[in-house]
Amino acid sequence: MPRTFCNSFAPVVSRRDLLRTSANGFGLLALGSLLARANPDRKGGGVSPLAPKPPHFEPKAKRIIFLFMHGGPSQVDTFDPKPLLKRFDGQEYPGQKPRVQFASTGKLLKSPWEFKRGGKSGIQVSDLFPEVRKLADELCVIRSIHADNSAHGGALLQLHTGSDTFVRPSMGSWVTYGLGTENQNLPGFITVCPTYGHGGVQNWSSGFLPADFQGTPIGNSGMKAKEIKIADTANPAATDLQRLQLDLVQAMNRDAAKRTGDPALDARIGSFELAFRMQTEAPKVMDLSGETKDTLRLYGIDEEPTDNFGRQCLLARRFAEAGVRFVQVSHSYKWDQHGELRKDHAKNALEVDKPIAGLLTDLRQRGLLKDTLVWWGGEFGRTPTAQGGDGRDHNPHAFSMWLAGGGTKAGTVYGATDDFGYYAAENKVHMHDLHATMLHLLGLDHEKLTYRHAGRDFRLTDVSGEVVTGVIA
Repeated sequence: MPRTFCNSFAPVVSRRDLLRTSANGFGLLALGSLLARANPDRKGGGVSPLAPKPPHFEPKAKRIIFLFMHGGPSQVDTFDPKPLLKRFDGQEYPGQKPRVQFASTGKLLKSPWEFKRGGKSGIQVSDLFPEVRKLADELCVIRSIHADNSAHGGALLQLHTGSDTFVRPSMGSWVTYGLGTENQNLPGFITVCPTYGHGGVQNWSSGFLPADFQGTPIGNSGMKAKEIKIADTANPAATDLQRLQLDLVQAMNRDAAKRTGDPALDARIGSFELAFRMQTEAPKVMDLSGETKDTLRLYGIDEEPTDNFGRQCLLARRFAEAGVRFVQVSHSYKWDQHGELRKDHAKNALEVDKPIAGLLTDLRQRGLLKDTLVWWGGEFGRTPTAQGGDGRDHNPHAFSMWLAGGGTKAGTVYGATDDFGYYAAENKVHMHDLHATMLHLLGLDHEKLTYRHAGRDFRLTDVSGEVVTGVIA
């Protein structure tokens, strides 16, 4: 059978015609590249998981700075005055002690410090915090916080993640998941000098949320704040070479991700891209050399004993100013005074009092305090009864925290403990309630901020939590 051939051929197209007809395509390619740079994702083209997202309703705050006092400051020695402790010092506690205690305690122990009124509001703050007391009119002190775990590990997990028993996403991860970040060259959630004890990385982990939302540690508690650095890649030649190397690695990672479907590889791709972008942005944010002498003095930088925590607080302001959604700084691990309360609580307060007051003042002067929620506190409080002579044991049944800025009622006190400060008694605020309230200030409904995992919808507040409207302006 004879072969047949097709005699029709496509017309010849000149190079000029090809360029003319495809010119729009080149423009679209360039536009796609620009959009990818403006809103980069881990795969190099779509919308970033960290892109800013609209809140559920109009927010009062845009970001959170958490000043974490690791170890558990004593509420009856800081922000919750108890005159009856002084009156009945050395006597037996007249009430019923908790059924489950971390350790046994003895008789009532009065506070070694006097409480005085601060500002026009007259909020009573102890002599441990004279500088913060001057800014009492900025504070919303909650004296009725209570939680569920008397051990540091479980208490830290509940404070950070809402659960004291299971691995869950941290609050910073939930916030970033719900709102994204305002700066695509920086993480949405940064923790400065965190501790690796008492839950460690779980306290800033994204848990079952996508890894894009996990916290990024800058330094650790074993380092001085002045030592933490991120390498600056200001040399364009070095940056270009690094980009070529990274593109090769990312191509192999993407190929492996397609073959295996492993979500951890997607997370690795995203983390590599963010780390590359951070090299140009983070060193600028962490460079304090451009700050004025007055600002450094305000935070107690280059002074002892305030230099270390002062630097952390100033970094928190700079990261917040640069668009990071959730910043935590930790004073670790110093507030666990089972003995020598007078000596060590005084030492701890000297390290943080001036820097905290400096941060609040600086935020206010820059117009940032109105939409920055500052949160101060530890994982639990202390007993009003003595331990080890001059000490206090763990007490999750009553402790104080305070909020400032971000739409809170400034110059107010909310809630109360019993006459001796052992139990939250009036307008009690559970940790779930506090989390729900802070999410509300950010414009997030804690019941709607959910993520489906293992067959059910999870949230930061689990199945509990009520917004404390009494602390919202």
